[in-house]
Amino acid sequence: MSETQKPVGVIGAGSFGTAIANLLAHNSDVLLYSRRKEVLETIAQTHYNFGAELSPRIRLTNDIQVVAEQCTLIFPVVPAAGFRGMMRQVGPHLRPSHILIHGTKGFDVHSPHSTTPEESAALRREHVSTMSEIIAQESAVLRVGCLSGPNLATEIMEGQPTATVIASKFNEVIRAGQAVLSSRYFHVFGSNDILGAELAGALKNIIAIGSGILRGKGLGKNIQAMIITRGLTEMIYFGKAMGATPGAFFGTAGIGDLVATATSKNSRNFTFGYRIGRGEEREAILASMPETPEGLGTLRIARQLANYYKLRVPITQMIYNIVFKGFDVDKAIDFLMTYPYDVDVDFI
Repeated sequence: MSETQKPVGVIGAGSFGTAIANLLAHNSDVLLYSRRKEVLETIAQTHYNFGAELSPRIRLTNDIQVVAEQCTLIFPVVPAAGFRGMMRQVGPHLRPSHILIHGTKGFDVHSPHSTTPEESAALRREHVSTMSEIIAQESAVLRVGCLSGPNLATEIMEGQPTATVIASKFNEVIRAGQAVLSSRYFHVFGSNDILGAELAGALKNIIAIGSGILRGKGLGKNIQAMIITRGLTEMIYFGKAMGATPGAFFGTAGIGDLVATATSKNSRNFTFGYRIGRGEEREAILASMPETPEGLGTLRIARQLANYYKLRVPITQMIYNIVFKGFDVDKAIDFLMTYPYDVDVDFI
């Protein structure tokens, strides 16, 4: 099989993995992997997944080694909590010739200490990895990128137009991703700031939860706009502390993704926050959702990193208190309204 005839691999048949597979099928044959045989059996019988009809150019497999052997370009799109485990499965089959562009927005924790919220002082930056760092740690792959931007899976699967960013230190990774993903409905920008893109993609989910809480309480656009803009400021504080530049947060992967995720009921994180704002219990909400919002794990980790870096991030702290400690939403809003912000913009 020649290089030009090789299929593109997608690891993960969740909603976003399915959306990416269908996008890729406009330009290439696709090999879609899921570890769950029952999911693949259902897709094979119905040709649908998460309400979307799959392209006939998509083949299915339950063997992750087959993906590594048949595909040079692979898109891992699995939840952050399972990303390292997935890489440990596929890593031994990967070579430096592979290109991996992940679509996972979250963090991985590998602390030697407890990482429960009650032991937040134990967590430091060296205990936290982005997905691109996991790929480097668990495989021989050198050419790594990430897919970030306003990519609500439901809208993509409906064929609605949008844009995304592929970020990588290697321009050939960006070009490879653009070649297989670009279409009349999907514009692909490039960036060399992969850390900034990854941090923006993960951290905006926290603000989306907070925005959803406000809407669930019946509050309007004014305060929603405030939490989005001040939330962006907190995202930049985290980014600067962790080594990214502020500029990474002002493009499609930053503001673009934040606005989409923090205002749409098609966002799992916004929907989770909305239901919290309406008074539902966290565990009951999670039990009823087909996929866990990535922002929950990110919120736990970000709160601990804020303690480590001694950051002033009151929105992040209040969202954490509401979600994990049952703090009263109205009291949290009162606190944020009277918080002594010194200036409006202080990161430029």
